[in-house]
Amino acid sequence: MSEDKKPAEAPRPPPGPPPPKNPGFITFTVDGKEVVAKPGTNLIDAAKTVGADIPYYCYHPRLTIAANCRMCLVESSAVQPGKLVPACQIPPTEGVVIKTTTERVRTQQKMVMEFLLLNHPVDCAICDQAGECKLQDYYMRHDFQPSRLEGGKVLRHKRKVLGDTVVLDQERCIMCTRCVRFMSEVAKAPQLGVFGRGSHEVIDVAPEYGKLESNYSGNIVDLCPVGALLNRDFRFRARAWFLSAAPSVCTGCSRGCSTVADFMGQDVYRYRPRENEAINKSWLCDQGRLSYKSLNTHRVPQAVLGRGADAKEAPAAEAIKYAAMKLQPLLGSVAFLASPVASNEDLLASFAFARDVLKTSTVYVGGRADGQADFLLMQADKNPNRRGLEWIARAFGLTVQPFDALTKALDAGLVKALFALGHEVPEADDAWAARTEKLELFVLSATNESKATGPAHVVLPAATHVEDEGTFTQADGITQRFRRAFPPRGEARPHWRWVAELAKELGNDLAVASSREVFKKLAPAVPELASFEWDKQAPVNQTRPGISTMAAAADGRPPGWREQGVPNLRGLSIP
Repeated sequence: MSEDKKPAEAPRPPPGPPPPKNPGFITFTVDGKEVVAKPGTNLIDAAKTVGADIPYYCYHPRLTIAANCRMCLVESSAVQPGKLVPACQIPPTEGVVIKTTTERVRTQQKMVMEFLLLNHPVDCAICDQAGECKLQDYYMRHDFQPSRLEGGKVLRHKRKVLGDTVVLDQERCIMCTRCVRFMSEVAKAPQLGVFGRGSHEVIDVAPEYGKLESNYSGNIVDLCPVGALLNRDFRFRARAWFLSAAPSVCTGCSRGCSTVADFMGQDVYRYRPRENEAINKSWLCDQGRLSYKSLNTHRVPQAVLGRGADAKEAPAAEAIKYAAMKLQPLLGSVAFLASPVASNEDLLASFAFARDVLKTSTVYVGGRADGQADFLLMQADKNPNRRGLEWIARAFGLTVQPFDALTKALDAGLVKALFALGHEVPEADDAWAARTEKLELFVLSATNESKATGPAHVVLPAATHVEDEGTFTQADGITQRFRRAFPPRGEARPHWRWVAELAKELGNDLAVASSREVFKKLAPAVPELASFEWDKQAPVNQTRPGISTMAAAADGRPPGWREQGVPNLRGLSIP
């Protein structure tokens, strides 16, 4: 070998990944805009931070990735030029360049939309999803062209009842499999599956189950991006664009799931889950979902004086004077029964009334009887504010006694007069009515009529939580604000207002004119509530006091605001 010949150089290793521009984060580019995101952030969610709206159907941030709808395909510098990748499945990496608006991406979106609509029925006019349907929204945005299909569409089962809560229109299904994944991964009840092949592929209940049976089946209606899965309770009852929505809290149990109450006029039409990472994430149990019905039916619209054949309706002013007249000679001997279904504001004013006006040192606790609990959200305690009741009573120096202690005192004849905040009691209405029939005076502030309201000498119509502002404290000690959706029915008023007016009539003015004033004045005495920022904790900003609404839209849909500000509630006067 020649001395002048040098040995061949070893091949250079491929360059490693570039060092992170922002240590601890991933920095990349979407449509020419720099994005800084935490490692593991989904590309769809990261792109939204710079205003890039990547369309999708099958993706949901709380479910596993399926990447089967192909609507979110984008261009990425991490793969060979011209190849598209699903944004939901490909995690962003340092320095990668993502393009979501190129001609190739737009063409792909049009082709996906055309494919999804090949066999989709054109029955938007009768579909409950119309107005909040991603298929409609994306068609107008990405496709907007007539079908080129020649011949008839593939026909499937049009009204297949899956269970007590859900009905399936298989013709509308786009096979995103959100429902299948939810039932398997979240509800832990893998009762749904994909059956068939090609154009004849369908979602259905697995043969070994026969029926969809889960306390969380209603969530798949929220998850469905089209009108394939429908809630049997809500189906054909209202159009989405006629509904307004108010941020609220489910009162079905002590979990206190964050909800949205969709309403029209003074009727609530449905509950939907509202995102809350600390309490219910994106979900709501079916029991809580259907608990809205008590807001609409069997309400107490007017004050009632007297019992039995002597009962008569009366104006609010007359009811206050009558109740105060009856209570006056009995002050110091009136028992007080409080319901943990009442809000913190109701309890703050009522416990101040019990201590300072009725001169009692004991509070008996009523409320709903315990029920079943489950592994996910539902609690055995069916009262939304037991923790708040305990906090307030302790701070006000009141001794809390269970309901059994009151029934024993009633049976022994030790209680002659009773003031009850809320009609809910943990025993049968007949049994409770028989006990209270013996009372010399029974004053009741109630939202709903029942056999338990019959023996009352004075029934004061109370507003529900969707008819007033306030807070609940759920089982884990988290306090949440809820917003007023519409004015109270008839002459109903919040519990706090009734006791404030009674206190004034009895010579002890609480000097409060709103639930906000109740909280600001009385909550500082409660250590657990003193630091709660009532004004800042409102779920939605509002520019006008009293009513705060937004247009209804289901989880995962574009917001599509159809109303701005306060809606027209069919001529109702809104204070």
